[in-house]
Amino acid sequence: MDQENLETHKGTQPKVGGDGSSSNAQIRVPPDHRLPAAPEPKLLPAPGQEPPEKPAPRWRKWLWWLIVLLVIGAIYFVYRSMSAASAQKSAAAAKGKTQIAAITIGQSKTGNMNIYVDAVGIVTPTNTVTVYSQVTGRVMEVHYKEGQMVFKGDPLIDIDPRPYQATLAQAEGTLAHDQGLLAEARIDLKRYIAADAQNAIAKQQLEDQEQTVIQYEGTVKADEGNVAYDQVQLDYCHIVSPITGRVGLRLVDPGNTIFSGSSSTLVVIAQLQPITVVFNVSEDDLPQVQAQLHGNHKLEVDAFDRADEKKIEAGTLGSFDNQIDTTTGTVKFRADFPNKNLVLFPNQFVNARLLVRTLRSVTLVPSAAVQHNGTNAFVYMVNPNKTVTVQQIKTLNSDELSTAVDGLNAGVNVATSGFDRLENGAQVLFRPQPKGNSQGHGSKSSPSGSTPQ
Repeated sequence: MDQENLETHKGTQPKVGGDGSSSNAQIRVPPDHRLPAAPEPKLLPAPGQEPPEKPAPRWRKWLWWLIVLLVIGAIYFVYRSMSAASAQKSAAAAKGKTQIAAITIGQSKTGNMNIYVDAVGIVTPTNTVTVYSQVTGRVMEVHYKEGQMVFKGDPLIDIDPRPYQATLAQAEGTLAHDQGLLAEARIDLKRYIAADAQNAIAKQQLEDQEQTVIQYEGTVKADEGNVAYDQVQLDYCHIVSPITGRVGLRLVDPGNTIFSGSSSTLVVIAQLQPITVVFNVSEDDLPQVQAQLHGNHKLEVDAFDRADEKKIEAGTLGSFDNQIDTTTGTVKFRADFPNKNLVLFPNQFVNARLLVRTLRSVTLVPSAAVQHNGTNAFVYMVNPNKTVTVQQIKTLNSDELSTAVDGLNAGVNVATSGFDRLENGAQVLFRPQPKGNSQGHGSKSSPSGSTPQ
């Protein structure tokens, strides 16, 4: 009704009179007071007509996307599985084919193998002399230079001798006086003996004179001892070298006063020719060393530098200790070296190599050729048809270059590298030996045979 009235009012035009007033005034509604629009009426379906369909829910769209992704993932998984199976078949086919391994080879030969006992040793002088002063006095002169080689009897240090010269002169004067008294008493004794033979003197007087001579003899003997003692003290003022060797740094200068019985060292002398090396050997190696010494054999000992690469000096085993060190289970050995070129220096660390015995006429192979499978040793023999065969062996002894083995003949080619691709019956291809490394390791050359072309 309101709507109809509003439309009626909208369609009616106001009539304006002559005075400008409207006969039918229209009410104006301000904008802020407009009436709210009427809600649209809901249309109900007519009788016999189906209601309109509702829109599909949003979760159904996400479900379809999830199904699509699952299908794509299943297709990708099947593709990867088929690719992996194909790759495995290809690898199995490639593995089934025989691969040719590139190797280097050496040759077994007949030779001698030395058995050594290696140990770390310390160079020890045969004699070391520490010189102390045996008299008190002022140092007058030092005759040696630091590090100088001195010989037995060479002068080293002079101490002021004047006090000891005076004491010696006094002792010699006392000796001369008492010797005169002794000579006089002996003359009187001869007279008393002659007078007693003629019964000119009493027997008691002769006996007293005999005892007087004995007393003077004792006095003279004591004086001779004093003279000898003072002479020794005077000799101590001139210190000489007791051995031949090298002196160390100078420990006293001229003008210093030194005292008898003090712990102040004047000079240290070390004998360098010959010289010894002391090293420890395990008690397990002691029986085989003793077995060689029972035949009065001189066992050779070589001294190498700390890097165990350069031979310094060759010597012989001199002696060993009389008991085993319980803390280390080792025995101390001492080897003698002539040290003609003075290459061994006291307290120097060296590698001592004791030659115990020699294996003669045994089969030698490059050490690089020996492989181990658990506790068993074997080599790969190279056949003339360029295939390899596994040969079981027994190792007798080895060093950096060669290994003495049993169970292999001389003149057989063996593989020295490329073991990761080798197996019994595998085909091989020869490649040349690297320069300076004929066994495939180390820096020293190998005594093995040449590589076949």
